[in-house]
Amino acid sequence: MEMVLLTALGVGGATAVGAVIGFAFKKISHRFSDVVLSFAAGVMLAAAVLGLILPSLEYGGKFGLFMTVGGIFAGALCLNLIDKLVPHLHKLVGADPENHVGNAKLSKVLLFVTAIAIHNLPEGIAAGVGFGSGDTHQALLIAGGIALQNIPEGMVIIGPMLAAGVSPAKTLALALVTGLVEVLGTLLGYFAVSVSAAILPFALAFAGGTMLYVISDEMIPETHAHGSQRGATYALLVGFCVMLISDVLLG
Repeated sequence: MEMVLLTALGVGGATAVGAVIGFAFKKISHRFSDVVLSFAAGVMLAAAVLGLILPSLEYGGKFGLFMTVGGIFAGALCLNLIDKLVPHLHKLVGADPENHVGNAKLSKVLLFVTAIAIHNLPEGIAAGVGFGSGDTHQALLIAGGIALQNIPEGMVIIGPMLAAGVSPAKTLALALVTGLVEVLGTLLGYFAVSVSAAILPFALAFAGGTMLYVISDEMIPETHAHGSQRGATYALLVGFCVMLISDVLLG
């Protein structure tokens, strides 16, 4: 349990690390942030496949294939529904948020922060479900991929809030809240699977589906919106291969 709690704090704390970097640099070049986010997308893609979807097939037994496919689509549809209610980062601030923050109103910025917090919940659940499977190695790989993705996300939420007139103290507090949501999600996912091992195959696939949705619908569009598609693509491949190599060597 101590490992789960420490990992939950680490996953949520990665957003705080990104926020501190955002404060330090204020304006971070799109090329740098796109490469970091693409690398994180590659890591998350490998983590979703190796740490969630393949174990779901393994634990599902006779009906593993049906449970896994159903869980993947259930996870994706869940985030799709959330997107309809509260759109995420690139849908709120557009392809170039730095060109929009000057006229941003506080209500829009708060919606922006709320959207990130809501989308962090299923990511935290994915990390928690990984620990609930009992495979600590795979769970740490999943959590590491999510935490890596949270750093650039924490970086990009600072500028819009400061430009909208939010004080530095409140800006940092709001960034920490988005990370806290992920901590709660991690604990929720862990306890849900621990209580009922029967739901483990579906829960793993569901978590994998949410991660695939985030990668395709949120991360890749952001990294391809600023003219750095080729660099972003190779960064994604590097991230995927780094995670693949880690899984083979450490597994």
